[in-house]
Amino acid sequence: MDTPEPPVSMRLDEKAVRVLAHPLRSRLLGELRVHGPATATQLAAALKTNTGATSYHLRALEDVGLVADTGDGVGKRRVWRASTDSHSWTNSDFADDEDAQTALGWLRRDYVRQFAARAERWLDAESSWPGVWVDRLGLEDVLLTVTPDQLADFHTEFDALAEKYRRIGEGDHASRRVHVVVQSTPVDLDPPEES
Repeated sequence: MDTPEPPVSMRLDEKAVRVLAHPLRSRLLGELRVHGPATATQLAAALKTNTGATSYHLRALEDVGLVADTGDGVGKRRVWRASTDSHSWTNSDFADDEDAQTALGWLRRDYVRQFAARAERWLDAESSWPGVWVDRLGLEDVLLTVTPDQLADFHTEFDALAEKYRRIGEGDHASRRVHVVVQSTPVDLDPPEES
């Protein structure tokens, strides 16, 4: 059975934020997005946990639409896939929901930890990669002086550019999947005055 092409992104609601803000659930979703469909047993082995916990948390993720059964399993053996390539949220959507704000705070910090760990793994592995890749992968930063609306425009344009290149290399044996992280933080952490 062919797995349908997942939609590009899902906007998280309060329930999805609360469900995803769990160490194993966050890692399960990431594992499925990066490595593709797998059984609970395969995921448990990859994440060094037990199958019972993995199955329980996969069902919680399924309940909010983040993972789905591919239908390729046999009997009780289900094969799971990520339902989306990515997800997003707007922080202010949860301003009046203390539980969602707490969950979102944990989730955002977890992503920072995961991004840092992925970057460290790359630094450990880069010496074994061809120079043409090493020269193009890695870290870079730029300082922008923008208004909130201009920063929103930047992200809209970046999203369009990322979509253009999202699968452009499929089928080319020289291509590799590349994880691009965009983080916007102010240089001066003092909040601006309201105008």
